[in-house]
Amino acid sequence: MSKKIGVYICSGCGIGDALDMDALAKVATKEYKVPVCQKNAFFCGKEGVEIIKKDIAENEVTYVVIAGCSGRVNYDVFNFGPSVVLERVNLRERVVWTQEPDDEDTQMMAEDYLRITLAKLKNLELPEAYVLENCSRRVMVVGGGLAGMTSALEVAKAGYEVVLVEKEDSLGGWLKKSYKIAPLNAPYTDPEDTGLEARVKEIEGKSNIKVYTSTTVEKTAGAPGMFDVTLKQGGSTVEEKVGAVILATGAVPYEPSKLGHLGYGASPNVVTQMQFEELAAKGAIARPSDGKAVQKVAFIQCAGSRDQEHLPYCSAACCVESIKQALYVKGQNPEAAVYVFYKDIRSSGQYEHFYKKAQSEGVMFIKADVTGVADDGGNLTIEANDLLMGSPTMADELDMVVLANGMVPTTAFEDAAYGTESQDEAACAAADAAPVPAPIIKSNILNLDYRQGPELPSLKYGFPDSHFICFPYETRRTGIYAAGSVRRPMDMSQAIGDAAGAALKAVQCIEMTDKGAAVHPRSGDLSFPDFQMSRCTQCKRCTEECPFGAINEDEKGNPLPNPTRCRRCGTCMGACPERIISFKNYSVPMMGNMLKSIEIPEEDEEKPRVLIFACENDAIPALDMAGINRLQYSKWVRIIPVRCLGSLNLVWINDAMSKGFDGVLLLGCKHGDDYQCHFMKGSELAGIRLSKVSETLDRLGLESERVYMTEINVMDYDKVPKIIDEFVEKIDKFGPNPMKGF
Repeated sequence: MSKKIGVYICSGCGIGDALDMDALAKVATKEYKVPVCQKNAFFCGKEGVEIIKKDIAENEVTYVVIAGCSGRVNYDVFNFGPSVVLERVNLRERVVWTQEPDDEDTQMMAEDYLRITLAKLKNLELPEAYVLENCSRRVMVVGGGLAGMTSALEVAKAGYEVVLVEKEDSLGGWLKKSYKIAPLNAPYTDPEDTGLEARVKEIEGKSNIKVYTSTTVEKTAGAPGMFDVTLKQGGSTVEEKVGAVILATGAVPYEPSKLGHLGYGASPNVVTQMQFEELAAKGAIARPSDGKAVQKVAFIQCAGSRDQEHLPYCSAACCVESIKQALYVKGQNPEAAVYVFYKDIRSSGQYEHFYKKAQSEGVMFIKADVTGVADDGGNLTIEANDLLMGSPTMADELDMVVLANGMVPTTAFEDAAYGTESQDEAACAAADAAPVPAPIIKSNILNLDYRQGPELPSLKYGFPDSHFICFPYETRRTGIYAAGSVRRPMDMSQAIGDAAGAALKAVQCIEMTDKGAAVHPRSGDLSFPDFQMSRCTQCKRCTEECPFGAINEDEKGNPLPNPTRCRRCGTCMGACPERIISFKNYSVPMMGNMLKSIEIPEEDEEKPRVLIFACENDAIPALDMAGINRLQYSKWVRIIPVRCLGSLNLVWINDAMSKGFDGVLLLGCKHGDDYQCHFMKGSELAGIRLSKVSETLDRLGLESERVYMTEINVMDYDKVPKIIDEFVEKIDKFGPNPMKGF
């Protein structure tokens, strides 16, 4: 592809009033010899767009640089097709809306940002998509419960083939064990039939759904668009090729034998919600000890949930299930006494109508801490502290006590020792230690043929990882999506919506993979990493640090990239000490050229320079919002966006200090159990790498505080100016970089 650059400088939105447009154009035409450079007050208007299109058609411009507003706006307007490289220079939000107008330093900042982009184009090439020859357009759904069946139906309705795998001998999951379910339809006041038979019949009527029952997954190999799955059915195996996978294996009740303090095991009349459901399904509800019809029943909420000794989290569905079962009792005998001992009733959304129905039927809700359950010859007594009255309370002569014993994901560790991300952090504490992957689930569900482990990494409490904030359903294994109560605790209504969302994500994955494009969060990105294997030292940093398992290894330790697993974050590029990994539109030399293009004033000019590497996912939007709100910050900074701080290669810090920058500030996403970091581990990895920089700077006689990293989220836009100004002030106290001018 020939490279002919056209630069289009917009003077609208106050840009022309704050900057010298001719001086900007001179940077392009004189310094960088750009053959086409035009100015206009309204490039995003119809006339302005036509000017650019005309240059593309008649002047054969292939690289378009628009200097004006942020690249996060008008992206639909400036769409010139896949054969044109488009770069945006943010003069509006990042310069004229945050700096003094018609000022020498403001002009210098604007010119530097244009230089940065033009320097980037020196090494930038149009990405060529990695397209599979035979991308599978089938989705495998593992788990035949409510979420699994819903996902399968939604995918099938969208016109895709489905392979539905269930380990039991029939579909249904929790529905098979339920007498009725909480209402899914208006007026949301009465328990409903499970509808299982109709759901199964609908699945059987879909010719594009293949159902395997009494089947488990023996191995899942490959990558999005080309997963090779081995299914084990009885004594034989079956091979299936699929393009995406939905994990919908649900949850199981928390082990009730651990709830002896609530009477379980001491009396047959203390049962779990599941056991009570089975009793209701038999007809008249009778207590297990003697078959007596129940007249007085108590439900104990959070039995093991929201308890640091058991399950620290809320199990989400328990309150609604207890309300449903309380109405069972009232439906059998309106005069029966029914008590619900609760910490908090959580019946969100339409289930508030359900809660009020139970109240109107005479169900007594008592906010209390249960201190004991005693058995007196078959009858039970509950002792508790009433939290509203501030006094002891009790319920005696109870026929039954039902424990809402919460849910545990089927992916949880077999020994119930739930893994957390803090294990990663502790393992990475040493500066030279390669980060250890997140705890791997030991459930033997997917049996992945991945170097990183046979199952999905786990989040807190053993749930398979998912970016709860920005990307629900997404696990760190590209093309594999979690849905329903296996992903997080949820009720049936939420599970249905969750399953539909996962189905949509799986379909999107297939479509994007078929085009060779990234799925998320850089949706549509056609680039992928290129490995110069002749210089590889088999250090394994890229395979260890990739958050998504996109790189395996051969028997000699050489990296084996899987392009369709890749999410284009560049973490591998930042990890590689030999700098052999690059993208056509993002590489270590390219970023080096960008920072070297910035003009560094002489020491006697007393104009310090601070370089900011800002994550494009949260930091750049926050900076844009600061500009939109006209928040001022230091004129000495220059900002270079990065895909993720995980892509930060330490040579950039060295280049910046050698160039004469007085300080380097890194702005990245927050990381932790909520996975604010869009690439899961990027900002954490950057922090680990940065610990090595301090030693280097100390050896050079430079203060290690000249390089600093902080985490922000997109809503911290009002804090960003203060963060920047405080860092610049600290750098100013250190004085100029002694390497300035060399």
